[in-house]
Amino acid sequence: MSEQRHDVVVIGSGPGGYVCAIRCAQLGLKTACVERYPTRGGTCLNVGCIPSKALLESSERYHEAAHGLAAHGVVVEGGAGALSVDLAAMMKRKDEIVSQLTGGVASLFKAHDIESVTGHGRIVNEDGALSVVVEGEDGSERRLEADAVVIATGSKPAALRGVDFDGDRIVDSTGALSFPEVPEHLVLIGAGVIGLELGSVWGRLGAKVTVLEYLDRILPGVDGEVAKQAKRILGKQGMDFVLGARVTGASVDGDRVTVSWTDAKDEAHEIVADRVLCAVGRRPYTQGLGCEEAGVGLDDRGRVEVDDAFQTSVPGVFAIGDVIRGPMLAHKAEDEGIAVAEILAGGHGHVNYDAIPSIVYTHPEIAGVGETEEALKEAGVPYNRGRFRYGANGRALALGERDGLVKILAHAETDRILGCHIIGARAGDLIAEAGLAIELGASAEDVARSCHAHPTLAEVLREAALDVAGRAIHRA
Repeated sequence: MSEQRHDVVVIGSGPGGYVCAIRCAQLGLKTACVERYPTRGGTCLNVGCIPSKALLESSERYHEAAHGLAAHGVVVEGGAGALSVDLAAMMKRKDEIVSQLTGGVASLFKAHDIESVTGHGRIVNEDGALSVVVEGEDGSERRLEADAVVIATGSKPAALRGVDFDGDRIVDSTGALSFPEVPEHLVLIGAGVIGLELGSVWGRLGAKVTVLEYLDRILPGVDGEVAKQAKRILGKQGMDFVLGARVTGASVDGDRVTVSWTDAKDEAHEIVADRVLCAVGRRPYTQGLGCEEAGVGLDDRGRVEVDDAFQTSVPGVFAIGDVIRGPMLAHKAEDEGIAVAEILAGGHGHVNYDAIPSIVYTHPEIAGVGETEEALKEAGVPYNRGRFRYGANGRALALGERDGLVKILAHAETDRILGCHIIGARAGDLIAEAGLAIELGASAEDVARSCHAHPTLAEVLREAALDVAGRAIHRA
């Protein structure tokens, strides 16, 4: 077994892992990054964030051409019936974007002199001497000795008892990125972010979409008022929601899948579709890493336990991203990766979890940062609320995007912004301003008195900030 010494070995090349490795290298640390798959970028770049957004964009443009252009005076000769979906071209575009970005990570590794190692990494702790043993596809092993090891292996789709993935008719999020044809009827198990995004893709392209959700609401964790608006809007787009549905099984018969579920009264039901996407969450990927053998502690949900400096129960072993507590978000992992790198270089790393935004890329988009209204009520925090609708904004009307709302929550005594929640066009871009405001400890008054260009959607956010004090300008 060959050996080589590094200052840092990062296991996993997703957004957390590759960003951590790059920042370590920038700070002068000799760094290696181990990845079990042939391409870099992890779930996000390969089978998650990036390919799903590519398909969302393509499907949205098709839907707009079929149903939205006429209002702008753009007439498709022959009407919507003249349009067709070239699914192969759509998938090719998605794959090209993925290839460009994963190749970009490989180029960044080379530019920063990061050793990129392909194989399955396993942590070895021999009386405090740390190393990572990497097993290649051919069975060969290589040992990378390190002063520090960073676990950044991400997460994988969670399974549901009685619903077995077959990679064809019953799939996880990866399978739903590459159906060979548009489903006639797609059943989504789970009304979370992943399910609604991928359901939107296939619904726009012509599939009937039925959503079975165990809870009595969609988008758990999203501000309640915004989630209700989302259900109404997505329902108008054709999604059929069945709430309080406990899925008990799914069976495949040829090209049909029968999904069994019970309602709140424990009455049994069945629904038949040609494709089923099970999207009931994700679980941390820690299998085969040697955590238990090395002494790395895991919690009851299989997550790696870390302290405030991201260090595990083993000195010198750190963990970031989906394998530790907190939301499973690529940008959260990136910030944690930078923080760990700076700690390892002798500096100070910090992540402000109150200022991490989350986004749902449906149409309209849904975005939030900070506390929800429900969380503030439960904690007994006094707050004031400002709201403003897209329908009173000139830029929104010009875009044809009337559906939308911005809500800002500010402390009743200090006016400091505690949360912001948006449903509407380009919410994912608008939320950055609110995130910055929370990061800097800004008040609603600060945002309200900042000049916003006209006409822009950002003015909706300013009006919501003005409304915190009851002085929105463009409300009758």
